[in-house]
Amino acid sequence: MELNETGEKTAPMTAEEVAEEQKLIRRLQMMMNMVMQVIAQDGSLSIDDAAQMIADSRAAALAMFPGKELAYDLIWKPRFQRLMRERFRIM
Repeated sequence: MELNETGEKTAPMTAEEVAEEQKLIRRLQMMMNMVMQVIAQDGSLSIDDAAQMIADSRAAALAMFPGKELAYDLIWKPRFQRLMRERFRIM
């Protein structure tokens, strides 16, 4: 048995469910990498546009993985913050 976010026991995932989750994870990684590339490389992008792209990517990530706000905040938020500091010289 596996545990969910609230500590309740759940049935183990099937091979199909695991494959689907891995597919979603790859899609999320690709999306986040694309957003980071655009922010890093598009010299005409304003700070407001970059912030909106980050907000939109967060909404998309949470639509793909509902209830995973903490995971987003631990994994992706620091990366985006570092990128924004470097790209726009924010202190």
